Amino acid sequence: MGKILYLECNSGISGDMTVGALLDLGADKQAFTKALQSLGVDGYHLHFGRTRKCGLDAYDFDVHLENEGHGQKRDHDNDHDLDYSQDQSHDQSHDHEHNHDYSHDHDHDHGHSHDHDHNHDHSHSHDHPQVHRNLQDIYAIIDRLDSNSRVKAMAKRMFDIVAEAESKAHGIPVEEVHFHEVGAIDSIVDIIGVAVCVDSLGVDEIVVSPLSEGYGSIRCQHGVIPVPVPATANIVSAHGLKLRLTDNEGEMVTPTGAAIAAALGTRTNLPSSFQILKTGLGAGKKDFKQANVLRAMLLLEEEEGAGENMWVLEANIDDCSGESFGFAMESLLEAGAADVWYTPVFMKKNRPAYMLSLICREEEISRMEDILFIQTTTIGVRRYPLARTILNRKKRKVMTEFGEAEVKICTYKDRTFCYPEFESVRSICRQNGLDYQTVYSIIRMEAEK
Repeated sequence: MGKILYLECNSGISGDMTVGALLDLGADKQAFTKALQSLGVDGYHLHFGRTRKCGLDAYDFDVHLENEGHGQKRDHDNDHDLDYSQDQSHDQSHDHEHNHDYSHDHDHDHGHSHDHDHNHDHSHSHDHPQVHRNLQDIYAIIDRLDSNSRVKAMAKRMFDIVAEAESKAHGIPVEEVHFHEVGAIDSIVDIIGVAVCVDSLGVDEIVVSPLSEGYGSIRCQHGVIPVPVPATANIVSAHGLKLRLTDNEGEMVTPTGAAIAAALGTRTNLPSSFQILKTGLGAGKKDFKQANVLRAMLLLEEEEGAGENMWVLEANIDDCSGESFGFAMESLLEAGAADVWYTPVFMKKNRPAYMLSLICREEEISRMEDILFIQTTTIGVRRYPLARTILNRKKRKVMTEFGEAEVKICTYKDRTFCYPEFESVRSICRQNGLDYQTVYSIIRMEAEK
């Protein structure tokens, strides 16, 4: 049974909301703070607390920046315009991030200890507030991270997505996108925090719901920009995220939040049957008519065959060589197609041809069409949705008298099926001069033991 992280973005998504939701879900807070300390970045302290949104108890995570004055809070994800600071003097109804509206007071006197719901990690700044960092500078910071390669790759991926969106919004190359010092600290903490928290939860897959967004505009230093802001809109468009507009005024999806959604999602739909293991709520800072929270749920997929919505792509081709067909199939499978096959057909003018068919997930359609149009001679591709049921499966290695072999273990209700992997069977056959059926049976018996 696979463990799934589900992010329910009915009130949008931002970096601090995501960190809060994951910590509330049970992510390792100590690993989170230790990872941040290893970066060598200062100028901030962290806030971990609780607050209420429409009566719901939620985790309140915040980053307080030292160079903005003692005890002063800052709006998060200042990444609409990464190369300049946001104007802080505008009407608070148009704050860049979710306004700080707490249900309790926060004491920022550093001279005494805080209770367990108001812990602060302190790191005093020695940086000049006008320092700017480009993407390579951010990479260098991430490389200092005391964590595994998965966390580093995840964090870099999120920063890549933000930088690409900002470069398009401002019409400049990605390498010229600069993260203002203050905004960079916010983004570094949020993005690396999300990566560390997700890794500590040990989930197999991540599902992100459609993103709910508000309407209107926000004011930045260079003027008024529409909601969703250009960087967010670019991320949604480039990565096929689903956006749902609401009647809430103001921004609900920040660029960092959109980048998190784009980088983390591994499947588009929840399984047809699952258990809810735990729920976490991360609080936003604005107040809407609905609870302004990001809900994170840890789900356990049921043992029985899981339903999954897929897409079939097809093309009838009568003027393509066998070599091209073979290479196209390899390319499609390498790109993530669940299956690819050819069917002999007759086309117009009684021409013998092949129908190329493949199955993929919705978010992979564009990538599959690119391969079809580039690697074959087709000039058109048709597609339609398909529902399929798949058995839960795991790969395991077993030791036989001829060496190690890999098997696929599938489960359905109370039954288990063991299928030796072809590559393992072939390797043992060639190394030992044995026939396929004998080796297959030996591996299967060892797996069933």
